Amino acid sequence: MSATLSLTRETPMAFELRRGVFDISVDGSTVGTIESHKTVEVPVEPGHHTLQIRHGRYSSRSEAFDVPDRDVVSFQCHGAMVWPTYVLSFLKPDLAISLKQT
Repeated sequence: MSATLSLTRETPMAFELRRGVFDISVDGSTVGTIESHKTVEVPVEPGHHTLQIRHGRYSSRSEAFDVPDRDVVSFQCHGAMVWPTYVLSFLKPDLAISLKQT
């Protein structure tokens, strides 16, 4: 059977400082891309996985999740929105993109 990963890219504020198309990686493999103000659904096998969003050398932190058979797990992501986080992401690239399970 299969399950679904739903990823939404919305900003709670008006803009992102880190823009462009983000790559979606599940278990270390790129499975798609997401643009600003879009939702993408990716089929995944039931079980334990890791999710990371990337944009060049910048990324989110890796998030682990479990998804049961025929279920949907949802995440929301967005690029850095405040300049201190944006600047820090040059030194620590995994601060560039926020990712959280909803």
